[in-house]
Amino acid sequence: MTEPQQNKDEASKPLIKKCTYCQEMKPLTDFQRRTGRRAGPYSRRGPCRSCRGLAPQERAATSAPSGEETNPSAAPVTQHSLDANTAAHNLEASLPMEAQRPRRKPVTDKARERHRQRVRHLLSRLKPADTRALRLNRNGMIRLRGKTDQGRRWHQEIELDLAMTLVRERMAVIVNPYTVRRLYSNKEFRQYVLKRDRYTCFFCGDYGDTIDHLLPRAKGGHTTPVNCVCACNECNQVKAARDVDEFIESVVPQPSPDDFEAPDNPDASEDTLRT
Repeated sequence: MTEPQQNKDEASKPLIKKCTYCQEMKPLTDFQRRTGRRAGPYSRRGPCRSCRGLAPQERAATSAPSGEETNPSAAPVTQHSLDANTAAHNLEASLPMEAQRPRRKPVTDKARERHRQRVRHLLSRLKPADTRALRLNRNGMIRLRGKTDQGRRWHQEIELDLAMTLVRERMAVIVNPYTVRRLYSNKEFRQYVLKRDRYTCFFCGDYGDTIDHLLPRAKGGHTTPVNCVCACNECNQVKAARDVDEFIESVVPQPSPDDFEAPDNPDASEDTLRT
C-alpha cells in the first residue's frame, strides 16, 4: 500500500505528502499529478510546486533541516514518544550543520564539462545507418517488432519517417525491406544509457538514475540512444520540455573557458556502444 493510499483511509484528515526536496509535509494538492496507465487517482510527483520552480542552487539555499514531522499513517503518538522525539531533536540541533546533513563533494565545472564532452563524443560515434533499403508494404506502413521486458514478442505498423529515424539513431535495425526490429526493450534501453553515461547526470554532474531526452518528445524527439542521456531526477523534472542549451544556461553553472578539455580516453567506453 502506497503512502497516498494509507492517507486515504482517514477521510476526516487531508491527504498530505512529503516533498522530496524540502522534506516538508504538504497537502496533496501542492504536488503535480502523475500521468500514464499505472498512475492512480492519488499518484503525485515527488517535489512540490514551489520547489519545482526553483533552481537547484536556490532550492539548496532555501531548504532548511526538517524538524519534527508527523506521519499520518502511523499509530497514535504517546507522550513518551513525544518526549523522545523532542530530546532527539534537541540533540540534533546541538550538532554542527555538517554532521546533521552530510553532503557529497561538489562537482566542479571542469569535471561537469568533461563529462558532457565525453557523452557527446560517444553519441557522435553512433553514425547514422543506411535506410535506403526500406520499402512500404501494401498498407503504406513499415512493420516494427520487438520484445517486452518480460520477453514477449510484439509488433505494430509505423510510418516510414519514424522507421527511418529509429534506424538512423540506432534504436532499430532493418530485418527486410518491409520490417525493422527494435534493439532494446524498455528496461534494457534504460540500463544501456545509464551504463554508457556512468550513472552521471549530463547537466549537473551528480548521480543520475533517470533518462532525459536532449530534444524533448514534445518537440519531435524520440527515445533513441542518440537523443537520450542520463540525468538526475531533479534536472529531469526541472528541464521539462526546454531545450538543452536553454536549460544549461538558465540553471546549470557555466564553466570558465580554461575548463574546456578533450575527453580522456574516449575509446575506453567504445565497448558500451552497440552497432
